[in-house]
Amino acid sequence: MRLYVEEDYAGVSRRVAELVGAVVMMKPDCVLGLATGSTPIGAYEILSRKCKERELDFSRVKTVNLDEYCGLAPDHHQSYRHFMDRHLFSKINIDRRNTHVPDGLAVDKVTAGAEYDKMIQAMGFTDLQLLGLGENGHIGFNEPGELVAGTHEVQLTKSTIEANARLFADISEVPRTAITMGLWGIMTSRKVLLVACGEKKADALRRALYGPVTAGVPASILQLHRDLIVVCDQEAMQG
Repeated sequence: MRLYVEEDYAGVSRRVAELVGAVVMMKPDCVLGLATGSTPIGAYEILSRKCKERELDFSRVKTVNLDEYCGLAPDHHQSYRHFMDRHLFSKINIDRRNTHVPDGLAVDKVTAGAEYDKMIQAMGFTDLQLLGLGENGHIGFNEPGELVAGTHEVQLTKSTIEANARLFADISEVPRTAITMGLWGIMTSRKVLLVACGEKKADALRRALYGPVTAGVPASILQLHRDLIVVCDQEAMQG
């Protein structure tokens, strides 16, 4: 494990952008696993600027996202496809056909999940998987209590719904289910980049990195990954 403890969110964003950018520069046709939420937004802004300044070229890059809310169309303003378009894809020279997000509208979630996993395998797996960390230790939408290998539908926990409610007009609007990449998709990545900011993430980060590997803390499985990189701020590390 490589651990980078930065002073604040700005420092975390710079470090994450540096690490992702290095993969793109070393392998122009890389496959990036991407995440949503507030944590990666700063890094996405830096990557977008580097692309605009022609320091990075995303024209041959492929991406796969971790998850999507069930029931939200891709153009819904709260969908994760819309999030990625707004914060990254519309600002870089990536071919939209090479960007992939799970289908939240799929009627048959089991088949949709299996097809998503087959697509990842056909790409040769991800070169780097970016992960945020939930306050309850979830990664993607892999919630505490069970470790599922493949992409699958999941019931969101009360704590996750409450954490995401700030992004919606009312908590009642937060979807109760999502489709998420499972732990197989995450653990097959050549590199995993786990990012955590703020004191609210301190307990989850400590348990993920230094506690036992357990279904109660899905992120703890990352201890078994061959190339785990962790970037956090001082608040998340010191709690």
